[in-house]
Amino acid sequence: MGYAKTAILMAAMTALFMGFGYLLAGTGGMLIALMVAAGMNVFTWWNSDKMVLSMHNARPVLTEDRLGLSKLVETLAGNADLPTPEIYLIETPQPNAFATGRNPRNAAVAVTSGLLQTLSREELAGVIAHELAHIKNHDTAIMTVTATFAGAITMLANFALFFGGRRDSAIGLVGTIALMILVPLAAGLVQMAISRTREYSADRVGAEICGQPLALASALQRIQRGAARIDNDTAERNPATAHMFIINPLHAYKRDKLFSTHPSTANRIAALQKLAEQSNRQRRSPAGSEIKRGPGTGPWG
Repeated sequence: MGYAKTAILMAAMTALFMGFGYLLAGTGGMLIALMVAAGMNVFTWWNSDKMVLSMHNARPVLTEDRLGLSKLVETLAGNADLPTPEIYLIETPQPNAFATGRNPRNAAVAVTSGLLQTLSREELAGVIAHELAHIKNHDTAIMTVTATFAGAITMLANFALFFGGRRDSAIGLVGTIALMILVPLAAGLVQMAISRTREYSADRVGAEICGQPLALASALQRIQRGAARIDNDTAERNPATAHMFIINPLHAYKRDKLFSTHPSTANRIAALQKLAEQSNRQRRSPAGSEIKRGPGTGPWG
């Protein structure tokens, strides 16, 4: 199912690309755009994960890292019945994380240095489990392809606005300019729809993988607070990748909530708390499974 959705998404983005080609140079431009999009589809499928990691200057974490991050990821991947993904570190004080890769056998999890400095071990396990859930659900291929195509469409739109579209088209210059604005907006809406629907599922599956829904809820709250006050300059320069992160790395609180790439953090926390309550009732030990918040800077600082 994940591959089918990815194929549909790539076809939709290709259609947007062809539409832009037509606006820029008529039928010939549309055919050129089709060839370019076909090449992008192939390149994106095999290399989009490397591109995204490179955008954020992520560096691989050694198997025997001193903090034990690789061991934690290996343990949680075993809980999820997944191959252990590659692990990357992004040097930024903003706490955040994302997963990427075209399938579970070719996946990577990237965490920021700010995340390691902010969360307790239980909270970090919840975040890693959330990212592993994206891999398990085959979300990473869709999210990474979306990021790559949305960035390309935005670049093409900027190019078209700078050089001008077909002034003699049936819709006229004003209509052409309007489409050059609306098509990237449509690509952005696709990103939002994908991220909003998949984050809840990844939270639920991630809570099952780590066995601590309240730890993940606590982590989300800490990350939200950090992302709201700490800039992630690399993410700001590459906004098309924002939907991949566990919490929006951009300062979305300054924007209309309609255009946020992520669902409300408060709603996600409430869903995890409800999940914890249900789990506690099933186990008949309500007090036994709650995770108390640590000071934030635990063994990962």
